[in-house]
Amino acid sequence: MTESRYNNRVAVITGAADGIGKGIAKKLAVEGASIALWDFNEEKLLALEKEWQKDGLPVKAFVVDISDETAVQEAYKESVDHFGKLDILVNSAGIVGPTQIKITDYSTEDFDKICNVNLKGSFLTAKYALKYMEKAQYGRILLIASIAGKEGNPNMVGYSTTKAGVIGLVKALGKEYATSGITVNGLAPAVILTAMNKDTDPAQLEYMASKIPMQRLGTVDEAASIASWILSEEASFNTGFIFDLSGGRATY
Repeated sequence: MTESRYNNRVAVITGAADGIGKGIAKKLAVEGASIALWDFNEEKLLALEKEWQKDGLPVKAFVVDISDETAVQEAYKESVDHFGKLDILVNSAGIVGPTQIKITDYSTEDFDKICNVNLKGSFLTAKYALKYMEKAQYGRILLIASIAGKEGNPNMVGYSTTKAGVIGLVKALGKEYATSGITVNGLAPAVILTAMNKDTDPAQLEYMASKIPMQRLGTVDEAASIASWILSEEASFNTGFIFDLSGGRATY
């Protein structure tokens, strides 16, 4: 690891108050990046900002609902006004939605909510990041998908569907921006040990963990490690790709 890998780089990281987003934000900051921390959880986000600023990390918190187009636009403007530019986007914000529930019992209201956060949020954060990156002719975008988007987890129709949509978005944007100096990639984790799993039914969690050939859950540090390479200048010939983080579960 090179601690100066991200010197003079500015990253927006959503879902930064906890889990994978927090892990990636910390790793990039330690490696030299300035970080705009975006999250919907104001209390947790501001506590993290205070803690990291005390440690000397160049971070600034922004309370953002990524499903709200106006909020996303304003947050980008404020982030760029504060840091001067935008080089990197990691969209890690997401929700699990109902688990251990058949589609016939899955409310349309819940489906709309998860689509707004996981899929529309990915669309909006990528769309408005690209407007800044196009001007600079450089950028790195990483959208957090899921193995559920590749394989489909039964009784998690909303989550599986939205994460499949994220995968499609990555593939389309990777091709759309292939000659622009901007790369767009995805990361498809199996179950990662995060606070997000508290919302997942234990039986659902056991099912997903049982599918992992390594027979363990992934860690936030492992997610941050692969992300820090994907988002670097070194990964210059990788775009439109969904990287595996599944302990051997992924078969394509």
